[in-house]
Amino acid sequence: MDFVQKIIQNAKTHRKHIVLPEGFEERTLKAADEVLANDIARITIIGKPEEITGKARSLGLTNIGKAGIVDPKNHPKKSAYVDLMLQLRKNKGLTQADAERLIEDPLYLGTLMIKAGDVDGEVAGAANSTGDVLRPAFQYVKTLPGISVVSGAIFILLQDKSFGHDGILLFADCAVHPNPTDRELAEIAVITAKTARIVGGFEPKVAMLSFSTKGSARHEMVDKVVSATQIAKEMAPDLAIDGEMQVDAAIIPAIGKSKAPGSAIAGNANVLVFPTLEAGNIGYKLVQRLAGAEAVGPVLQGMAAPINDLSRGCSVDDIISLIAITVNQAADRD
Repeated sequence: MDFVQKIIQNAKTHRKHIVLPEGFEERTLKAADEVLANDIARITIIGKPEEITGKARSLGLTNIGKAGIVDPKNHPKKSAYVDLMLQLRKNKGLTQADAERLIEDPLYLGTLMIKAGDVDGEVAGAANSTGDVLRPAFQYVKTLPGISVVSGAIFILLQDKSFGHDGILLFADCAVHPNPTDRELAEIAVITAKTARIVGGFEPKVAMLSFSTKGSARHEMVDKVVSATQIAKEMAPDLAIDGEMQVDAAIIPAIGKSKAPGSAIAGNANVLVFPTLEAGNIGYKLVQRLAGAEAVGPVLQGMAAPINDLSRGCSVDDIISLIAITVNQAADRD
C-alpha cells in the first residue's frame, strides 16, 4: 500500500465531517463523489442546491446525494452563525450588516461551521486564492495555543527509499510564511514534527537547515537557525531535532558523520525545516522535478482546526488526498 493510500485508509477509520465551500467547482464535486463512495469522510458541500445536483447529474456522479448541501443564502443556522461572528469580532468593528453579508460567502460560512462545531475541517482553494481561503480562518478559527504562525508542509515521496523514512521526507515551510523569525521558525519545526506523526505516521527526525553546519559559516541568517533550534528544543524537549545543518549533512549519513559528528539527526533526517519560504518552495520543486518525486500537499499546519488550501491547478486525486489528510488532522484534534 502506498503512502497516500495509507492516509486514506486511516481516514476511513475516523469518518470526520469535512466541508467543501466550492460547490460550483467540477473537480471538487468529482472528489466529493469518490470520497462518499469510499466512505472516507462525511461531506457537506456549500452552494446552490439546484446547481450542485444538476451538475452532479450531468457529470454522472451518483453519490452526491449522500452529502449535506448548504445554500449560503438560505439555511436554518444562518442567524446563529451571524450571532457567533458578532460575538467573536464585534470588538474588531464587525457590524450586523457586515456579518450578514460575509456569512453568505461560502469561505466564511465554512469557517463558521467549523467554529460552531458543526463540521470538523475544511478543504478549499481549487477556485480561490490562498489569501481568500485563509482570511476567515485567521479571523475566526485562529492558531493553536502556543503557535503564532501558520505554515505549509509538503510530503516528498522519493523513489530512492534510502532517504528519510523509507523514501519519505517532509519539507516546511513551503507555502505560507516568507521570512519567519527564530521563534516562528521554531514553531514551524515543532508543528511540522506533529504533522509527520499524525499524517505521515512516522517519528520525526528534524533538521534545521542552513548554508552552515555547526558553525562552519557565520551570518545573521545562520544565527536565526541556531536560535530557532534552541527555542524548538525548549518548546518540545522530547523532539529529535538538530541544527544548524546543510542539507547534505542532514540526509546523507557519511556527510552527516563528517560534518556533524555525534549528531543523532545528521544523515538521518526525515523532516527538513527551511530557513525561509523561498528556500523551501524552491527546494521542494527542484526535488519534485529533477528527482521525479511525488509531492503531497501542502498540508496547512498551526490552525486551531484543520483548514487546508488546494492549488488552483489541483487534480481530483489531489482533492481526495487533502480531504483524507484533513480527516486525520481532525482526528488528532479530538
